[in-house]
Amino acid sequence: MTQSQICIMISIAVYLIAMLYIGFVFSKKNKNTSDFYLGGRKLGPLVTAMSAEASDMSSWLLMGLPGVAYLSGIADAGWTAIGLAIGTYVNWLVVAKRIRRYSHVSNNSITIPAFFSNRYRDKSRSLQGIAALVIIIFFIPYTASGFAACGKLFSSILGVEYTLAMIISAIIIVGYTTLGGFLAASTTDFIQSIIMSIALIVILIFGINIAGGLSAVIENAQSLPGYLSMTESFDSITGTASPYGIITIISTSAWGLGYFGMPHILLRFMAIEDDSKLKLSRRVASIWVVISLAIAVFIGIIGYTVSKVGSLEVLTGSNSETIIIKIADLLSKYGIAPALLAGIILAGILASTMSTADSQLLAASSSVSSDILGGVFKKNLQGKSSILAARVTLVVISIIAAFIARDPNSSVFAIVSFAWAGFGAAFGPVVLFALFWKRSNRYGALAGMISGGAMVFIWKYLVRPLGGAWDIYELLPAFIVACIAIVAVSLLTPAPTKEITDEFDKVAAMK
Repeated sequence: MTQSQICIMISIAVYLIAMLYIGFVFSKKNKNTSDFYLGGRKLGPLVTAMSAEASDMSSWLLMGLPGVAYLSGIADAGWTAIGLAIGTYVNWLVVAKRIRRYSHVSNNSITIPAFFSNRYRDKSRSLQGIAALVIIIFFIPYTASGFAACGKLFSSILGVEYTLAMIISAIIIVGYTTLGGFLAASTTDFIQSIIMSIALIVILIFGINIAGGLSAVIENAQSLPGYLSMTESFDSITGTASPYGIITIISTSAWGLGYFGMPHILLRFMAIEDDSKLKLSRRVASIWVVISLAIAVFIGIIGYTVSKVGSLEVLTGSNSETIIIKIADLLSKYGIAPALLAGIILAGILASTMSTADSQLLAASSSVSSDILGGVFKKNLQGKSSILAARVTLVVISIIAAFIARDPNSSVFAIVSFAWAGFGAAFGPVVLFALFWKRSNRYGALAGMISGGAMVFIWKYLVRPLGGAWDIYELLPAFIVACIAIVAVSLLTPAPTKEITDEFDKVAAMK
C-alpha cells in the first residue's frame, strides 16, 4: 500500500470511528420506538436543516450529478438541479410546519404510514400497511445503491475487492444506525453535510487548478457543441449536440415534485423540537442546496477538461460518476497533507452515501416493525422489546440490501432517479392532500398511493421506451395521475367524519 493510500485510509478510519462513537453515545438515549424513529421530536433547527438535506442528497450529489454533467453538459444536470432547488424551498415553506403540527396532533404519529392512518382514522390499517410496503419496495434498492457506492469508492481508490469493501461499509452504517437510531442518524448527517461541503469546495479549487485555470475550463466547454447550453445536450460519444426541448425541461425539472413524498425528509420536519424555528431551517437548507448543486454540476464540467488535458483518462458510461474520486486520487499524489485532504474528500463521498442510507434504513425498518407489526398486526411491543424489534428489523433489511448491492455495475443516478419517482408519486400527492384538502378521505388516499406507485412502473417500463413525446421522467405523469385519483375517488366516496374535519380545522387554525 502506497503512502497516499495509507493517508487516505487514516482519514477515512478516523471518520468511520467517529460515526460509530456517535451511535454508541445516542444508544443510551433511546427509551422507546418514538425515540428510536423520531428522536422524541427534539431536533434543533440547524440539525433539522442539514440532516434533512444530507439525507436527501445522497451519493448522487458527489457522484451521480457530476457524472451526468461530465457526459452531457449542463442541460440535464442543470434542469435537474433547478427542479430540486425549487422543490427543496417549497417543501420547507409549505409542508414542513404543517406536517410537524398535524403529525403531533394526529395521535403523535411517528412514521409517515402511521400519519396517513391516523389522519384518516383508517381502522382497517390498510392505508398504513400499503404505505409501509411502498417504503420497503423503493427503499431497499435505494439503500442497496448506497452500499454499492461505498464499495465502488474503496475498490476504485484502494484496490480492495468490491464485495468486501461494500460489506464493510454496510456494517459501519448499520452499526451506528442500529445503536443510536434517529438521533444518531440525524447528528451524523449534520456532520456529514459539513464534510460533503468541504469535499465539494476542495475538489472545485483543485480541479480548476489542474485543468489549467478557469478560462481553460470555459474555453474547453465552449468548444463542445451544446455543452454549456440549457436547451441542447452534448453527446460525448458522437461529439454532437441534440435539442433539449421544453417537454424534456419540464420532465427533468419535475425532480422537485419528489420532495413532497420523501419519508426520510418528512421525518426531519416531524422531529424538530420547536416548529417556530423552521424558518431558520428553511433558509439554511435552501442556501446549502443551491450552492452544493451548482458546485456539483460545475465539477462535472471541470472534470471533462481535466480528462481532455491528459491528467485523467476519459471516462465513459457509469464510470463518469467516479470523476470526484479520480480527482481526489490525483490530489493524494502531491504529498502527505494533500493525501490526508484527499481522504477527507473521499470521506465526504462516503458521508453523502451513509447520510442517506442510514435514514433509509430507519424508514424501511420502521415500516416493518412499527407500521406492519405494530399497526397492521397489532403486535404492540413496549420498551426494550420494541427497540430490539426495531434493531433486528433494521439488520434484516440491511442484509437484503447488501445482497442486492453485490452487482457493482449499476448506475447510482439511475437507481436514485427511479426510487425518487416512486416515493414522489406514491406519497407526494397523498401528503399534500392530507395536509391541505379537508374533503380528502382514506379511499382517495389509497387510490392516489396505489395509482401513483403503479404508474411509475408502467411509465418507466411500458410507455417511456416508446420514445419521442413519451420520453418523460416517470415522476411527472405518475404524480398527475395520483392527484386525479385522490380528487376523483374522494368526491365519489363518503365525506370524512366530523371528527376528522374538526382535527383538520384545528391544525389549520394553529398560528
